[in-house]
Formats: sequence, C-alpha cells, structure tokens
Amino acid sequence: MAKKPKKQQQPGGTPATVALTAAGVPFTVHSYDHDPSHPSYGEEAAEAMGVSPDRVFKTLVADVDGTLTVAVVPVAGQLDLKGLAAAVGGKRAAMADPALAERTTGYVRGGISPLGQRKRLRTVLDDSAGLHGTICVSAGRRGLEVELSPEDLAELTSAVLAPIGRA
Repeated sequence: MAKKPKKQQQPGGTPATVALTAAGVPFTVHSYDHDPSHPSYGEEAAEAMGVSPDRVFKTLVADVDGTLTVAVVPVAGQLDLKGLAAAVGGKRAAMADPALAERTTGYVRGGISPLGQRKRLRTVLDDSAGLHGTICVSAGRRGLEVELSPEDLAELTSAVLAPIGRA
C-alpha cells in the first residue's frame, strides 16, 4: 500500500497560514522587515503595510480566572481586562505570563497569532472588527500578517465577539 504524500508547507508558511489554507478561507499574506527597535509590534505592522491601525489587530493572551484566553483587539487601542472577563463569564482577568503564552500558543511574543495555536484557547474578538471588510492579524511570526474577513477569523477560532478594546 502506497503512503499518502505529506502536505508540503509553502516556504515561509506558519501554523496560522497552514490552518487558513486547510480551511479553504481566502486570505492575503503581508510581509515586512521587522524592526526590533520599534516600540510597538502592531503599530509597526500598520505602518509597514500602510493600513489604518483600526484594521490591524493584536493578539494578547490573558488569564481569566485561571484559564488562558486570547483577546484580539485593534493595535490603535488597549485591551479592557474587565470587559474580557465579562465576555467569557469570568470575574478577574490579568495579562498572562509571556513565557506561558509562548509555550501554550507555540508562537513568540510579537508574533502570536489567533490561528494555528499549539493549544486551542478560547478567543474573544473585539466587536469593532465587524466594522471592516477585512482585518489583519499576526500570521505567526514578527513581520508577517494575514488579512482576512473578521467573520472567517471568528469562525475559525470559535471567537466570541464583545467590546473588549478601548481607545
């Protein structure tokens, strides 16, 4: 019996882009030269791609009542921890330990994607995403973003939509 050929990953592919391809979801990859001295990964991405910071979303990992939870919010604002806790029926939220976030998701800080994580975490997407036809999120490494519809992102991550971002 012949072995099934292994799926070949495209050069530069990440678990996020592999997950998107496997799901048959339309997406666009944007790559740029990451500047390690830039003070904000998200703002750097928006500037490099020439995209409004309202359409570029950062992926943050928080601890809500002892459970790691992914928050996806615009880079133009901040995460409302109380809003995140409320969105998942929790009482208290705090940012997760960065090393734990990296180990759990399989990505490095500044490149954590809501897609293709090592361990699937519950996810909350800021409801402002629905104001845009497409949004950009990390593709799984610094200097690489994917653009897709907020509806596809929510479906693939089983995300709850809630007002978790603040200006």
